[in-house]
Amino acid sequence: MTRKVKKLWIVLAAAAGIPLTMWLCWYLSPKTKMVAAIIDKTVLTSAGQEHISFLWILNHEKLTKTASKFYKIDHDYFGFFPMEGEKFRLKGLERFNNDQLQQLSEDINLVYFTDTYGIYRNEWYTQKNNNERSGMVYGGMSSQDIELLKQMKQKKKLIITEFNSIGSPTSQETRKQFEDMFAMHWTGWTGRFFESLDTTRNKELPRWLINNYKRANNNNWPFKKSGIALVSDQDRVIILEDGRDLKDPMPHIISGEYGQKVLGLPEEIKYAFWFDVIQPNRAINTQVASFRMDVNQKGQVLLKANGLSAVFPAVLMHKKTDYRFYYFSGDFCDNPVSLSSSYFKGIGAFKWLFYDTSNPMERSSFFWNFYRPMMTNILDQEREYNKK
Repeated sequence: MTRKVKKLWIVLAAAAGIPLTMWLCWYLSPKTKMVAAIIDKTVLTSAGQEHISFLWILNHEKLTKTASKFYKIDHDYFGFFPMEGEKFRLKGLERFNNDQLQQLSEDINLVYFTDTYGIYRNEWYTQKNNNERSGMVYGGMSSQDIELLKQMKQKKKLIITEFNSIGSPTSQETRKQFEDMFAMHWTGWTGRFFESLDTTRNKELPRWLINNYKRANNNNWPFKKSGIALVSDQDRVIILEDGRDLKDPMPHIISGEYGQKVLGLPEEIKYAFWFDVIQPNRAINTQVASFRMDVNQKGQVLLKANGLSAVFPAVLMHKKTDYRFYYFSGDFCDNPVSLSSSYFKGIGAFKWLFYDTSNPMERSSFFWNFYRPMMTNILDQEREYNKK
């Protein structure tokens, strides 16, 4: 749908009073108290991009932090808090002692680790090149984070985690504790689709990625088309290029029966952002949805030579009743959505107004067609669980 047609539809809808009716329906619907501890250590601005999608769901579903108060995107989380200039405050769980963590686990219904990648000096302090790696200001999963997860697991309370919770810069020891606790293993590999791998056209390509590939390949970077970059925690880089290694350069998420019928997921959807490669214990975790890279024979050989597969978990869920746990192997909570649209009941019927699928890099359709139904259904289950 073109931008002009969308604007015309909005004008006509406004004239008909549809937005006002939708807002009144939202306003008059009842609130439900659901206390969530949100962990976000990668907050560059008060917009809270790394947890905005979850706040949208909470607000739209009228899930509140108290009987009457809604969540505030720049206030209601634990992690890095940006201030004016280059000042900041750290309000993570690292300041809690064990008794305080125990009390927190009693007080909350769920915990959601949206991102622990952190803040780096070249992002926070004035620098010329934000695509280079630099020293860390704050980040990584901490021992206090692990302690809260242990308490939540013991109490059978809802735990949601996603990329990047246990990747760099989380320590190997802390990561191992997490992996043992939740029966999964991070392979050390992360990846992302790039619309163009041509360094003369795409200035968003990370310099460290290019340099690491060149260092191992005689200073060559021969790529010009779109493709997928895979990076290991040992700085090894694999490039899968369209036509050479890939039949379709865009990764897709394929959902199984449970994901489709219970969580409302589409059978297949594109995914154009960061992900990590996880190996689950399948006796303990259910693979609700899977990433798929559409490799040709050459691409398959390249993946196999590095111990990788073209299909790997996208959504994991603990399959038993002894604790409640999800892991999302992508940056699922980071989507370009506006909180203002969450104030309209039934807004999902008009989701086509908010994205243009002709743009391969747009991520709004992922929010509306995958993240929103999945999180809404998970939180609906939580609401029912809390009634027991």
